Amino acid sequence: MTGRTITPQEMEQPQGLSLPIDLVQGLVDAVDEAFLVSDRAGTLLLANGKARKHLATRGFSQPLGLNLFSNVLCVDAGEVFSQIEGGQHEVKMILELGEAKYRVRMRWMPDSDWLVVQLAEQVAAGDPGTHPTVQELLQEREITYRNLLAAYLKLQEVNRQKTVFLASAAHELKTPLAVIKGYYDLLLTGSLGKLTEKQRDILEESKDSCERLVRLVSMFLNYSALESGKLVLQLRDNDLRDCLEELTKRWSEAFQRKGVRLEATFDPSIPTFRFDYQKVQQAAANLLDNSLKHTPAGGSVTLCAGPHFWERRVAAAAPSSERRRFRLPRPNSVEVSVADSGPGIPAEHHQEIFEDFVRVDRNTSGMGLGLAIAKRLIQAHRGKIWVESEPNAGSKFTFLLPMDQS
Repeated sequence: MTGRTITPQEMEQPQGLSLPIDLVQGLVDAVDEAFLVSDRAGTLLLANGKARKHLATRGFSQPLGLNLFSNVLCVDAGEVFSQIEGGQHEVKMILELGEAKYRVRMRWMPDSDWLVVQLAEQVAAGDPGTHPTVQELLQEREITYRNLLAAYLKLQEVNRQKTVFLASAAHELKTPLAVIKGYYDLLLTGSLGKLTEKQRDILEESKDSCERLVRLVSMFLNYSALESGKLVLQLRDNDLRDCLEELTKRWSEAFQRKGVRLEATFDPSIPTFRFDYQKVQQAAANLLDNSLKHTPAGGSVTLCAGPHFWERRVAAAAPSSERRRFRLPRPNSVEVSVADSGPGIPAEHHQEIFEDFVRVDRNTSGMGLGLAIAKRLIQAHRGKIWVESEPNAGSKFTFLLPMDQS
């Protein structure tokens, strides 16, 4: 689909999503009721076909740019926002446009800073010709459902095309970044000549930035594979301690540079079991990366792993009363945790931080995909992941891996 892309001045959009303006206008035009969107100042950003038709009766042939409060509703903006900020989720009123009366329903969307307005025509009481029949209502509902389904499918296709395009771009970046990183390593070894301290500092800082970009590209490629359903687990008998020890050695330099202490404790009784070595290592690496970003210098991060008895795995084998009396002592899973001494996470964010493109702290780098990818990788192993945290008390991310992978 071609068409001009909406600019930030025309309409805000969710992070990472850019839709053709023709598609957006077509979607809102499909809504049966008159539909308007304005910013906090009241400037109209969007109007569907029915709204434009009603506004044209008042001489407004070009509604975009008009002021919702003074030109359309003829109300005081202060009164509207006093009701909204007073705790009301919606503001309702009656509006007269020419000879017709409308029920106005205004809803404030604080996340996007938009005011959404719906205008429903109010029929005259006692006029039998204006009352819709049950059949008409059912037909209207069917039409609305079909329009919404078509709009949903179009958005899904646009989102799929966007993901494929970005994945292709990220893949093209991977090779030149690897070459650049190789040259940095070659220069820092002194093979091409002796470096001054200033030159070495500049090269090391540039190498760090390059490695961070490599991780972002790799993370997005992993996300694209997960999003497209191409994730395939390579389940083999592996030693989890070797997997995590290798990861700890790889990350030790990054922790030292920031001045954060990295401690690792692995229970020697962890048995060998079937799991995807690279995928589990990637999930644990994402947790380490997240903790390192949010732990200040002088803090500490602890990586632990040990056998665990996951009671849910035997829930169908015996009633709960019998399980309490005859508890099976043999571990059936492995628990891996990453605890840090960072600022902590408020309880209201404990679920959403595992969603795509979510960042609680906007001041940190990254795309908000690390925890989302870790969650999908662990769930692919039929495991589970969660966080325990309180503000100013650090965070502890934990995941369970069942040892009975088949």
